[in-house]
Amino acid sequence: MTFKLIDIPKIEDRRGNLSVIEHDCIPFDIKRVYYLYDVPSDSYRGGHAHKEQSEFLVALSGSFDVILDDGVEKHTVMLNKPNKGLLIPTKTWRELENFSSGAVCLVLASGTFEEADYIRDYDQFKSFKST
Repeated sequence: MTFKLIDIPKIEDRRGNLSVIEHDCIPFDIKRVYYLYDVPSDSYRGGHAHKEQSEFLVALSGSFDVILDDGVEKHTVMLNKPNKGLLIPTKTWRELENFSSGAVCLVLASGTFEEADYIRDYDQFKSFKST
């Protein structure tokens, strides 16, 4: 599986820390930015894969688990630091769960919203992966 945890540069200062995502921090130009918040702890998000789009997830606040599935292996990654991000490549099923109180998930995407890029049915995802 080719997901990757990436350190986001952190500038430490007695007044507070600053992290910056620019230039070559992630391997794509950002076309879309969105964030998830106020997710109840017993809920989950995601439940899809993208055919062409890559995404980079950051826990700006709190924590949550990202379950990644490439059709063969599953991995769970906990995100809980705003200076660490998770690069999710194309054709990777993802589910987000176990949101802590106050968790905020920032998503940077390589493409704009295109419904045709989504695979929302797991059986279709498995079929897509085998072609």
